[in-house]
Amino acid sequence: MPTFARLARFDREFRRLPRELQRAFLAMLPLFIEALRSSPPEFPQALRIKRVQGTVGVWEISFAPDGRATFEYGTEVLPGEPHILWRRSALTTCSPIRRPPLHHIEGPTITGPSI
Repeated sequence: MPTFARLARFDREFRRLPRELQRAFLAMLPLFIEALRSSPPEFPQALRIKRVQGTVGVWEISFAPDGRATFEYGTEVLPGEPHILWRRSALTTCSPIRRPPLHHIEGPTITGPSI
């Protein structure tokens, strides 16, 4: 049976999630655990597990259309069983971040030598 641990940050973020997303995360766990039992793990495509860009060994899992969590493999606690460290949980949105057009951004004028 795989073992699990959570960072304090995960717990804080999880408590802030709406109840429906907390339930979705908990409902996803049996599917995730079952996949971990195979070697190498064969995760269902519905979980959309992928490596987090710019990291080594950190993975993202989708537990709802707007719910994500990150995890990494830790040092085995039980011999031969994977150990998962839950890092973060978040409410996400697929909407792009809206940035003001460049001509509306005010800031200091930077001058330098001409090239």
